[in-house]
Amino acid sequence: MPMDERKLEVLRAIVQDYVATQEPVGSKSLVERHNLRVSSATVRNDMAVLEDEGYIHQPHTSAGRVPTDKGYRLFVDRLSQVKPLTAAERRALHRFLDGALDLDDVVHRTVRLLAQLTRQVAVVQYPSLSRSRVRHLELVHLTASRLMLVMITDTGRVEQRLVELPGPVAEDDVLAIRRTVNEKLTGARLTETPKLIQALVEEAAAELRPAMTNLSTVLLETLVERGEERIALAGTANLTRHSLDFAGSLRPILEALEEEVILLKLLGEVDTSAALHIRIGDENEIVGLRATSVVSAGYGPSGDVVGGLGVLGPTRMDYPGTIAAVRAVARYVGEVLAQN
Repeated sequence: MPMDERKLEVLRAIVQDYVATQEPVGSKSLVERHNLRVSSATVRNDMAVLEDEGYIHQPHTSAGRVPTDKGYRLFVDRLSQVKPLTAAERRALHRFLDGALDLDDVVHRTVRLLAQLTRQVAVVQYPSLSRSRVRHLELVHLTASRLMLVMITDTGRVEQRLVELPGPVAEDDVLAIRRTVNEKLTGARLTETPKLIQALVEEAAAELRPAMTNLSTVLLETLVERGEERIALAGTANLTRHSLDFAGSLRPILEALEEEVILLKLLGEVDTSAALHIRIGDENEIVGLRATSVVSAGYGPSGDVVGGLGVLGPTRMDYPGTIAAVRAVARYVGEVLAQN
Protein backbone atom coordinates (compact mmCIF):
# COMPACT_ATOMS: atom_id res chain seq x y z
CA MET A 1 0.00 0.00 0.00
CA PRO A 2 1.54 3.38 -0.96
CA MET A 3 2.57 5.55 1.96
CA ASP A 4 0.04 8.30 1.21
CA GLU A 5 -2.77 5.77 0.99
CA ARG A 6 -1.65 4.22 4.26
CA LYS A 7 -1.75 7.56 6.06
CA LEU A 8 -5.21 8.14 4.62
CA GLU A 9 -6.24 4.74 6.01
CA VAL A 10 -4.93 5.79 9.41
CA LEU A 11 -6.88 9.05 9.19
CA ARG A 12 -10.07 7.16 8.25
CA ALA A 13 -9.62 4.91 11.26
CA ILE A 14 -9.05 7.88 13.59
CA VAL A 15 -12.19 9.63 12.30
CA GLN A 16 -14.30 6.48 12.61
CA ASP A 17 -13.12 5.74 16.15
CA TYR A 18 -13.44 9.32 17.35
CA VAL A 19 -16.96 9.67 15.92
CA ALA A 20 -17.94 6.41 17.64
CA THR A 21 -16.30 6.98 21.03
CA GLN A 22 -15.69 10.74 21.38
CA GLU A 23 -12.34 9.73 22.91
CA PRO A 24 -8.93 10.75 21.53
CA VAL A 25 -7.48 7.86 19.52
CA GLY A 26 -4.08 6.31 20.18
CA SER A 27 -1.89 4.20 17.90
CA LYS A 28 -2.29 1.04 20.01
CA SER A 29 -6.10 1.11 19.82
CA LEU A 30 -5.95 1.73 16.05
CA VAL A 31 -3.83 -1.37 15.51
CA GLU A 32 -6.13 -3.43 17.75
CA ARG A 33 -9.41 -2.27 16.19
CA HIS A 34 -8.47 -1.95 12.52
CA ASN A 35 -6.73 -4.24 10.07
CA LEU A 36 -3.99 -1.74 9.17
CA ARG A 37 -1.39 -4.50 8.57
CA VAL A 38 1.41 -2.42 10.14
CA SER A 39 2.99 -2.05 13.58
CA SER A 40 2.09 0.46 16.26
CA ALA A 41 5.42 2.23 15.61
CA THR A 42 4.53 2.72 11.93
CA VAL A 43 1.07 4.01 12.88
CA ARG A 44 2.69 6.44 15.36
CA ASN A 45 4.94 7.73 12.59
CA ASP A 46 1.98 8.18 10.25
CA MET A 47 0.05 9.97 12.97
CA ALA A 48 3.00 12.32 13.51
CA VAL A 49 2.98 13.21 9.81
CA LEU A 50 -0.81 13.70 9.83
CA GLU A 51 -0.43 15.97 12.86
CA ASP A 52 2.35 18.00 11.23
CA GLU A 53 0.14 18.45 8.16
CA GLY A 54 -2.81 19.65 10.29
CA TYR A 55 -5.19 16.71 9.79
CA ILE A 56 -5.22 15.63 13.45
CA HIS A 57 -4.20 17.22 16.73
CA GLN A 58 -3.45 16.24 20.31
CA PRO A 59 -5.98 17.85 22.67
CA HIS A 60 -4.02 16.97 25.84
CA THR A 61 -0.48 15.95 26.71
CA SER A 62 -0.01 12.17 26.56
CA ALA A 63 -3.44 11.79 24.96
CA GLY A 64 -4.42 10.30 21.65
CA ARG A 65 -5.32 12.36 18.58
CA VAL A 66 -8.58 13.76 17.27
CA PRO A 67 -9.41 14.95 13.73
CA THR A 68 -9.28 18.64 12.83
CA ASP A 69 -11.69 20.36 10.42
CA LYS A 70 -9.03 19.80 7.75
CA GLY A 71 -8.93 16.10 8.65
CA TYR A 72 -12.71 15.76 8.42
CA ARG A 73 -12.62 17.53 5.06
CA LEU A 74 -10.06 15.11 3.64
CA PHE A 75 -12.04 12.18 5.07
CA VAL A 76 -15.25 13.42 3.41
CA ASP A 77 -13.55 14.24 0.10
CA ARG A 78 -12.01 10.78 -0.08
CA LEU A 79 -15.07 8.81 1.01
CA SER A 80 -15.21 5.72 -1.15
CA GLN A 81 -18.46 4.42 0.30
CA VAL A 82 -21.59 6.05 1.69
CA LYS A 83 -23.36 4.01 4.33
CA PRO A 84 -26.68 2.94 2.75
CA LEU A 85 -29.95 3.33 4.58
CA THR A 86 -31.09 0.19 6.32
CA ALA A 87 -34.19 -1.61 5.08
CA ALA A 88 -36.07 -0.30 8.13
CA GLU A 89 -34.98 3.28 7.40
CA ARG A 90 -36.07 2.98 3.75
CA ARG A 91 -39.45 1.62 4.81
CA ALA A 92 -39.85 4.45 7.31
CA LEU A 93 -38.98 7.00 4.62
CA HIS A 94 -41.60 5.66 2.20
CA ARG A 95 -44.26 5.15 4.84
CA PHE A 96 -43.73 8.57 6.40
CA LEU A 97 -43.79 10.60 3.18
CA ASP A 98 -46.34 8.57 1.21
CA GLY A 99 -49.06 9.63 3.66
CA ALA A 100 -48.53 13.36 3.14
CA LEU A 101 -51.71 15.27 2.34
CA ASP A 102 -50.36 18.53 0.92
CA LEU A 103 -47.18 20.60 0.56
CA ASP A 104 -47.16 21.74 4.20
CA ASP A 105 -47.52 18.13 5.28
CA VAL A 106 -44.70 17.02 2.95
CA VAL A 107 -42.33 19.65 4.38
CA HIS A 108 -43.17 18.98 8.02
CA ARG A 109 -42.94 15.22 7.60
CA THR A 110 -39.63 15.59 5.75
CA VAL A 111 -37.97 17.76 8.39
CA ARG A 112 -39.08 15.44 11.21
CA LEU A 113 -37.90 12.37 9.29
CA LEU A 114 -34.47 13.89 8.60
CA ALA A 115 -34.04 14.77 12.27
CA GLN A 116 -34.97 11.21 13.28
CA LEU A 117 -32.74 9.49 10.70
CA THR A 118 -29.64 11.57 11.44
CA ARG A 119 -30.20 12.56 15.09
CA GLN A 120 -29.19 16.07 14.09
CA VAL A 121 -30.93 19.39 13.52
CA ALA A 122 -32.88 19.20 10.25
CA VAL A 123 -33.75 22.14 8.02
CA VAL A 124 -36.08 22.07 5.00
CA GLN A 125 -36.76 25.02 2.72
CA TYR A 126 -40.23 25.23 1.21
CA PRO A 127 -40.11 25.16 -2.60
CA SER A 128 -38.66 28.50 -3.64
CA LEU A 129 -41.29 30.80 -5.10
CA SER A 130 -38.79 32.03 -7.67
CA ARG A 131 -38.42 28.46 -8.97
CA SER A 132 -42.08 27.40 -8.90
CA ARG A 133 -44.23 27.33 -12.03
CA VAL A 134 -47.98 27.76 -12.45
CA ARG A 135 -49.57 24.36 -12.98
CA HIS A 136 -53.23 25.40 -13.14
CA LEU A 137 -55.56 28.29 -12.31
CA GLU A 138 -59.19 27.59 -11.50
CA LEU A 139 -62.01 30.15 -11.29
CA VAL A 140 -65.13 29.18 -9.36
CA HIS A 141 -68.24 31.28 -9.97
CA LEU A 142 -69.55 31.91 -6.42
CA THR A 143 -72.03 34.68 -7.24
CA ALA A 144 -72.67 36.90 -10.24
CA SER A 145 -69.97 39.33 -9.03
CA ARG A 146 -67.66 37.16 -6.95
CA LEU A 147 -65.14 34.47 -7.96
CA MET A 148 -62.89 32.07 -6.08
CA LEU A 149 -59.40 31.93 -7.59
CA VAL A 150 -57.47 28.70 -6.93
CA MET A 151 -53.83 28.66 -8.01
CA ILE A 152 -51.74 25.45 -8.01
CA THR A 153 -47.99 25.36 -8.67
CA ASP A 154 -45.87 22.48 -9.89
CA THR A 155 -44.34 22.25 -6.40
CA GLY A 156 -47.66 21.62 -4.70
CA ARG A 157 -48.34 25.10 -3.42
CA VAL A 158 -52.07 25.89 -3.43
CA GLU A 159 -53.48 29.40 -2.98
CA GLN A 160 -57.13 30.43 -2.75
CA ARG A 161 -58.31 34.01 -3.09
CA LEU A 162 -61.67 35.78 -3.43
CA VAL A 163 -62.04 38.07 -6.43
CA GLU A 164 -64.65 40.82 -6.19
CA LEU A 165 -65.81 41.84 -9.66
CA PRO A 166 -66.97 45.39 -10.60
CA GLY A 167 -70.32 43.99 -11.74
CA PRO A 168 -72.17 40.81 -12.70
CA VAL A 169 -70.31 38.47 -15.07
CA ALA A 170 -71.99 35.60 -16.93
CA GLU A 171 -70.90 31.99 -16.41
CA ASP A 172 -69.78 31.70 -20.03
CA ASP A 173 -67.58 34.81 -19.63
CA VAL A 174 -65.99 33.31 -16.51
CA LEU A 175 -65.17 30.17 -18.50
CA ALA A 176 -63.64 32.31 -21.27
CA ILE A 177 -61.53 34.25 -18.72
CA ARG A 178 -60.36 31.01 -17.10
CA ARG A 179 -59.34 29.57 -20.46
CA THR A 180 -57.44 32.76 -21.40
CA VAL A 181 -55.66 32.98 -18.05
CA ASN A 182 -54.53 29.33 -18.17
CA GLU A 183 -53.31 29.66 -21.76
CA LYS A 184 -51.20 32.66 -20.77
CA LEU A 185 -49.83 31.56 -17.39
CA THR A 186 -49.69 27.74 -17.24
CA GLY A 187 -46.06 26.62 -17.17
CA ALA A 188 -44.69 30.10 -16.44
CA ARG A 189 -42.35 30.66 -13.50
CA LEU A 190 -43.90 32.85 -10.85
CA THR A 191 -41.14 35.42 -11.40
CA GLU A 192 -42.18 35.71 -15.07
CA THR A 193 -45.87 36.32 -14.42
CA PRO A 194 -46.11 40.14 -13.89
CA LYS A 195 -45.65 41.03 -17.57
CA LEU A 196 -47.94 38.15 -18.60
CA ILE A 197 -50.66 39.37 -16.23
CA GLN A 198 -50.34 42.89 -17.61
CA ALA A 199 -50.80 41.46 -21.10
CA LEU A 200 -54.01 39.71 -19.96
CA VAL A 201 -55.57 43.09 -19.21
CA GLU A 202 -54.31 44.73 -22.39
CA GLU A 203 -55.49 41.87 -24.61
CA ALA A 204 -58.90 41.31 -22.96
CA ALA A 205 -62.06 42.09 -24.89
CA ALA A 206 -63.51 45.50 -23.94
CA GLU A 207 -66.55 44.02 -22.16
CA LEU A 208 -64.33 41.71 -20.04
CA ARG A 209 -61.57 44.21 -19.25
CA PRO A 210 -63.02 45.48 -15.93
CA ALA A 211 -63.37 41.91 -14.63
CA MET A 212 -59.92 40.96 -15.94
CA THR A 213 -58.43 44.05 -14.26
CA ASN A 214 -59.79 43.01 -10.86
CA LEU A 215 -58.69 39.42 -11.40
CA SER A 216 -55.21 40.56 -12.44
CA THR A 217 -54.80 42.54 -9.23
CA VAL A 218 -55.55 39.44 -7.17
CA LEU A 219 -53.29 37.34 -9.40
CA LEU A 220 -50.38 39.70 -8.77
CA GLU A 221 -50.98 39.51 -5.02
CA THR A 222 -51.11 35.72 -5.19
CA LEU A 223 -48.25 35.03 -7.57
CA VAL A 224 -45.82 37.85 -6.89
CA GLU A 225 -46.35 39.81 -3.72
CA ARG A 226 -46.12 36.78 -1.41
CA GLY A 227 -42.44 36.50 -2.09
CA GLU A 228 -41.22 35.36 1.31
CA GLU A 229 -39.23 32.16 1.56
CA ARG A 230 -40.20 29.73 4.30
CA ILE A 231 -38.19 27.30 6.39
CA ALA A 232 -39.10 24.34 8.60
CA LEU A 233 -36.82 23.26 11.45
CA ALA A 234 -36.80 20.13 13.65
CA GLY A 235 -34.49 18.29 16.01
CA THR A 236 -32.97 21.26 17.81
CA ALA A 237 -33.05 19.22 21.02
CA ASN A 238 -30.61 16.81 19.37
CA LEU A 239 -27.88 19.39 19.96
CA THR A 240 -27.97 18.59 23.68
CA ARG A 241 -26.91 15.02 22.87
CA HIS A 242 -23.65 16.48 21.53
CA SER A 243 -23.09 19.24 24.09
CA LEU A 244 -19.56 17.98 24.86
CA ASP A 245 -18.63 18.53 21.20
CA PHE A 246 -19.14 22.27 21.54
CA ALA A 247 -16.26 23.86 23.42
CA GLY A 248 -18.16 26.78 24.84
CA SER A 249 -21.93 26.93 24.86
CA LEU A 250 -24.82 25.94 22.64
CA ARG A 251 -26.10 29.51 22.80
CA PRO A 252 -24.40 30.85 19.61
CA ILE A 253 -25.75 27.88 17.65
CA LEU A 254 -29.26 28.23 19.04
CA GLU A 255 -29.25 31.97 18.36
CA ALA A 256 -28.14 31.37 14.77
CA LEU A 257 -30.87 28.78 14.26
CA GLU A 258 -33.50 31.33 15.35
CA GLU A 259 -32.66 33.54 12.36
CA GLU A 260 -34.52 32.49 9.23
CA VAL A 261 -32.10 34.47 7.06
CA ILE A 262 -29.24 32.35 8.41
CA LEU A 263 -31.15 29.12 7.78
CA LEU A 264 -31.82 30.19 4.19
CA LYS A 265 -28.13 31.02 3.80
CA LEU A 266 -27.23 27.51 4.99
CA LEU A 267 -29.23 26.10 2.08
CA GLY A 268 -28.38 28.85 -0.39
CA GLU A 269 -25.81 26.87 -2.36
CA VAL A 270 -28.35 24.19 -3.28
CA ASP A 271 -30.79 26.58 -4.98
CA THR A 272 -29.54 25.63 -8.42
CA SER A 273 -27.92 22.24 -7.92
CA ALA A 274 -29.01 18.87 -6.64
CA ALA A 275 -25.38 18.10 -5.77
CA LEU A 276 -24.49 17.52 -2.15
CA HIS A 277 -22.85 20.37 -0.22
CA ILE A 278 -20.85 19.80 2.95
CA ARG A 279 -19.45 22.64 5.06
CA ILE A 280 -17.24 21.66 7.97
CA GLY A 281 -16.38 23.85 10.96
CA ASP A 282 -14.60 27.02 9.89
CA GLU A 283 -15.89 26.59 6.33
CA ASN A 284 -19.18 28.00 7.64
CA GLU A 285 -19.42 31.74 7.04
CA ILE A 286 -21.65 32.22 10.07
CA VAL A 287 -19.46 32.66 13.14
CA GLY A 288 -21.96 31.05 15.53
CA LEU A 289 -21.96 27.85 13.48
CA ARG A 290 -18.20 27.26 13.17
CA ALA A 291 -18.33 24.40 15.65
CA THR A 292 -20.79 22.59 13.37
CA SER A 293 -20.97 20.82 10.04
CA VAL A 294 -23.81 21.22 7.53
CA VAL A 295 -24.75 18.56 4.97
CA SER A 296 -27.32 19.78 2.43
CA ALA A 297 -28.77 18.98 -0.99
CA GLY A 298 -31.28 20.38 -3.44
CA TYR A 299 -34.59 18.67 -4.15
CA GLY A 300 -37.35 19.00 -6.70
CA PRO A 301 -39.60 17.20 -9.18
CA SER A 302 -37.98 15.59 -12.20
CA GLY A 303 -34.54 16.90 -11.29
CA ASP A 304 -35.70 20.54 -11.34
CA VAL A 305 -34.33 21.89 -8.05
CA VAL A 306 -36.90 24.03 -6.24
CA GLY A 307 -35.53 24.07 -2.69
CA GLY A 308 -32.95 22.73 -0.29
CA LEU A 309 -32.83 20.50 2.75
CA GLY A 310 -30.09 19.42 5.09
CA VAL A 311 -28.88 18.73 8.59
CA LEU A 312 -26.63 20.52 11.04
CA GLY A 313 -24.63 18.90 13.83
CA PRO A 314 -21.19 18.73 15.41
CA THR A 315 -18.11 18.25 13.25
CA ARG A 316 -17.81 14.85 14.97
CA MET A 317 -20.56 13.56 12.73
CA ASP A 318 -21.30 10.23 11.08
CA TYR A 319 -20.66 11.66 7.62
CA PRO A 320 -21.30 8.47 5.57
CA GLY A 321 -24.65 7.87 7.30
CA THR A 322 -25.69 11.53 7.23
CA ILE A 323 -24.81 11.91 3.55
CA ALA A 324 -26.85 8.81 2.69
CA ALA A 325 -29.87 10.08 4.62
CA VAL A 326 -29.79 13.56 3.10
CA ARG A 327 -29.41 12.20 -0.43
CA ALA A 328 -32.16 9.61 -0.01
CA VAL A 329 -34.65 12.04 1.52
CA ALA A 330 -33.93 14.74 -1.10
CA ARG A 331 -34.45 12.24 -3.91
CA TYR A 332 -37.67 10.87 -2.48
CA VAL A 333 -39.17 14.30 -1.74
CA GLY A 334 -38.55 15.17 -5.39
CA GLU A 335 -40.44 12.03 -6.40
CA VAL A 336 -43.33 12.88 -4.09
CA LEU A 337 -43.61 16.39 -5.57
CA ALA A 338 -43.51 14.98 -9.11
CA GLN A 339 -46.32 12.53 -8.34
CA ASN A 340 -48.56 15.11 -6.73
